[in-house]
Amino acid sequence: MTEFTHPGLYVHVPFCKTKCPYCDFYSVTSLSSIQDWLEAIKREMLLYRDRFSRFDSLYLGGGTPSLLPDHDLAELHHHLLRCFSFSSDTEFTVEVNPDDIHSSKLVALRDLGVNRISMGVQSFDDQDLRFLKRRHTADQAVKAIDGLIGAAFAKVGLDLMYGLPGQTESSWLKTLEQATSFNPEHISCYQLTAEERTPFGMLRARGEIKLPDEETGSTFFILTSAFLEEKGYLHYEISNFARGEENLCRHNLKYWHRDPYLGLGPSAHSYQAGSRWWNLRDLEVYCRALAEGKPPVAGLETLTPEQVYLETILLGFRTREGVDREIFRNRPGTEEVLRHLRQAGLVHNVSGRVVPTVKGFLVADSLPLLFAG
Repeated sequence: MTEFTHPGLYVHVPFCKTKCPYCDFYSVTSLSSIQDWLEAIKREMLLYRDRFSRFDSLYLGGGTPSLLPDHDLAELHHHLLRCFSFSSDTEFTVEVNPDDIHSSKLVALRDLGVNRISMGVQSFDDQDLRFLKRRHTADQAVKAIDGLIGAAFAKVGLDLMYGLPGQTESSWLKTLEQATSFNPEHISCYQLTAEERTPFGMLRARGEIKLPDEETGSTFFILTSAFLEEKGYLHYEISNFARGEENLCRHNLKYWHRDPYLGLGPSAHSYQAGSRWWNLRDLEVYCRALAEGKPPVAGLETLTPEQVYLETILLGFRTREGVDREIFRNRPGTEEVLRHLRQAGLVHNVSGRVVPTVKGFLVADSLPLLFAG
């Protein structure tokens, strides 16, 4: 299958100093296996050396990539450049925590050619940060952001979180005000969830913490969208805002556009030519498989035409681009569904596309069910 867009490359760095109680991403809190992981990643690279065309995005996520020692970051980058081809304008993103940002780390990241930083701030309220068991304080976050701005990275993104127990609209607006005062190129706002296998999930199941109800969550979502759009940010995906088209996260757009992408590391996902596969979610097992010359793949699926259709709708309705109307052509009943959604104020037509409203974003994940069958 010919690729008409450049693929993206994701590397999962599964190391954290501590595990946040709401986080469902795979990570370990011991740093003793960094060298084993690095050797395994180098072996995994070779499995895909000739399978993907030139990448134009490189994203180091986790986990906490900024925890890696500078020389290990440099070695990882060196092998990526040796094994794969990258375009000259590659967007190179690294996720960082505020307490890892110091002058030498900033220099190391700049020397590698990192041009986009995504910082997990979550809140500028120390009470919120203590509840979330973050390692940094609000003051540390402010100093870290000042450091990033002073280091003149091309793009700085801040991750924030709302829907915390006891959080008020006023306190959330203060966090948004502080975030926008730095004029970052990108802001991501996520509602706190308590997935079943996380510590917060277990506490919620026992009734020891209570998260805001759906109506409250919707109120915060609409408030967030209105505030950030007034500040000049495009609400281009359910949880993501950018200061202009040029600051959209190129790498994440590949997921929503169903472009090809390669994921390296334990638990990483990949997609190419209608097939999706995912890696083992266990660092030790992942490393052992590669040491034995085996692909560390835990599962693979080839999407049917119907799955592609529904997934295109699902992902399209998560973005301000929406879905091309052509996808609904000759699909019985879809015009009636679309008319109902327009009347409900959930979507509208823009230049041949069906585009979700902010209200539509709230129910985007359920919309594909209306088009199934």
